[in-house]
Amino acid sequence: MKLRLTTLIIIIPFLFKAQTGGLNVFPFLDLGYNARAVALGGLFITPYDDDINMGVLNPASFNEEMDNSMGFNQALHAGGINHGQVVYGKHFDKIGTGALHLRYVAYGKMDRTDELGNTNGTFSAGDFVLGGSLGRRLNPRISIGASFNLIWSQLESYSSMGLSLDLAGMYQSESGRTTVTALVRNAGFQIKTYTEKNRAPLPIQPMLGISHKLEHAPFRLSLVAHHLNKWDLTYNDPNLEPTIDPLSGEEIPVPRAGFGEKLGRHFIFQVEVLGGDLLRIRGAFDYHLRRQMLVQNRPGMGGFSFGLGFNFKRFSIDYGLKIFSSAGFNNLLTLRTDFDMWKK
Repeated sequence: MKLRLTTLIIIIPFLFKAQTGGLNVFPFLDLGYNARAVALGGLFITPYDDDINMGVLNPASFNEEMDNSMGFNQALHAGGINHGQVVYGKHFDKIGTGALHLRYVAYGKMDRTDELGNTNGTFSAGDFVLGGSLGRRLNPRISIGASFNLIWSQLESYSSMGLSLDLAGMYQSESGRTTVTALVRNAGFQIKTYTEKNRAPLPIQPMLGISHKLEHAPFRLSLVAHHLNKWDLTYNDPNLEPTIDPLSGEEIPVPRAGFGEKLGRHFIFQVEVLGGDLLRIRGAFDYHLRRQMLVQNRPGMGGFSFGLGFNFKRFSIDYGLKIFSSAGFNNLLTLRTDFDMWKK
C-alpha cells in the first residue's frame, strides 16, 4: 500500500501538468462520440443509469444494468467525413462491468498533390481508438472505473500510435438524486510518432461534475468543470500590439481576460428534462466553446447544444446537436439496445 501511494504521489504532478491548446497530439480524443453527451455539451460525466454509451466517457458509470447492452453512434457530417463509436458491455459477478469499444474518425479520400499542385492519385486518412473498460461498485455510494485505450492514426503515409488511460470515481447520495464525479481522461503517451523528433503530449484533461435531480420536478441539473490542469483557457494573439488613442494620444494596452472570464470558461451548464419513461429533452451551454469559436458581429447560438432521447421497450434512440458558431454545427445519432430485452 505504501508503494502504491508513493507511486501515485510521484506520477500525479506529471499527469496533471497543463497542456497548451494546439500543441497536443490526437485531438480527436476530445470529440463527442455519443448523442446524449453531445446534446449536453460534450462532457456529460455524472449519469449512473443503463446507458452503455456514457461508460466510454466515464468508466465509473459502467454497472450491471448495462449487461449485454450495445450502443451504435454516428456523427452526421457533409463531405464524406464521419466519426462514431461502437460499444458492448458485459457484467461479471464479483468483478464488475466490462466493456469493449471502438471510436473512429474517417476523413474519406483526398487528392495527393506535389509541391506544384499536380495530382498524383488519392489517399485516405483515419483515426481509431480501441478500448477496454471496467467499472465496479465498491459500496452503495461509491463506484470506480478505468479505461485502457490503444490509439492509431493514419494520415497518408504518416502514422502514429499511442496509449491512454481514463480513471474515474463517482459518489451517489442516499436518495440517488445527486451524483458527483471526478475524472481524468487521456493520460498517456505516444508510442510511435508521425515523424522523427516530433513527439507531443496527449490532451490530458481532469474534470469534476455534479448532478442533481429535483425531487418534485422532472429536471436533472448538472455542472461540469473541465480542464482543471490549466487555469487560463483564453487565446492571446501574439500578433496584437498596443494601439494609440487618436484623441488623447495615450497607449491602449492589448485586452486581457480577467478573473471572471477565465473562471467562466471552465464550466458547462447542463439540463435534462425527464418526460416520463419515453422522452428526454436536453440542453447545455459551454461558454468556453462560444468564446473560442466566436464569429465577430455574428455570435449566433455558438456554445449551445440540444437534443432528444426516446426510450422504447427494446431500444433507445438519441439525437444531439452541438453548435460551434454561426458557421458550423455537429449532429450525432445514437442507437442502443439491451439484447436480453429481445428474448422476452
